[in-house]
Amino acid sequence: MSQQATPHIRADKSDFGKTVLMPGDPLRSKFVAENFLQDARLINNIRGIQGYTGTYQGVPVTVMASGMGMPSIGIYSYELYNFFGVENIIRIGSAGGLADNVQLRDILIAMGACTNSNYQDQYNLGGNFAPIADFTLLRRAVEEAEKLGVRYHVGNLLSSDVFYNANPKFNDGWANMGVLAVEMEAAALYMNAAAAKKRALAICTASDHILRGEALDADARQNTFTDMMTIALNVAISM
Repeated sequence: MSQQATPHIRADKSDFGKTVLMPGDPLRSKFVAENFLQDARLINNIRGIQGYTGTYQGVPVTVMASGMGMPSIGIYSYELYNFFGVENIIRIGSAGGLADNVQLRDILIAMGACTNSNYQDQYNLGGNFAPIADFTLLRRAVEEAEKLGVRYHVGNLLSSDVFYNANPKFNDGWANMGVLAVEMEAAALYMNAAAAKKRALAICTASDHILRGEALDADARQNTFTDMMTIALNVAISM
């Protein structure tokens, strides 16, 4: 089989489903492939960024990691949209709660993604772009969350360039503006989708609550966020 390669993905267009689920953690990608997909096969492992394609309820679906942060998801989502024919990317990640009503393991569906990043500067817009989800993906995710009967929230996330912030009050202002939680990828994904005329959605699970000092351990983050995975897979096969 002839392969199309980028510096980060070595595969053929035909290896990918039209929808890609994109966790940050390569081991979460492996977990989804092994526990949800039928006949999953490894299609990419450049730099340890594992990508698998299999079927879910008979529909081809790909799950591939993005790595951490906007620069990393910016690379992988750009290449998937522009070089490999992918139409939809659904981020499945973890986020740190900010809003009072967010509890650990709640599902967070990102209608918008605020950011402190300069990622948008490349577009020379002369203003501030508002990164938002694709409405079709968003609506279907909400419908699937309702069917599952899980706790979920729809609203703004904050995509931050900084994990260890030197300003101890950094998150307070965002919480006061009603931001649900902070993560590190969604805004770049949404901007890449907008530029490529493709679809994107971020669905996260609250792995900790920053302002309350609550947190799940690393194993729980990697292996137990199955409600989020189920929602994303059911959205994927509906597209």
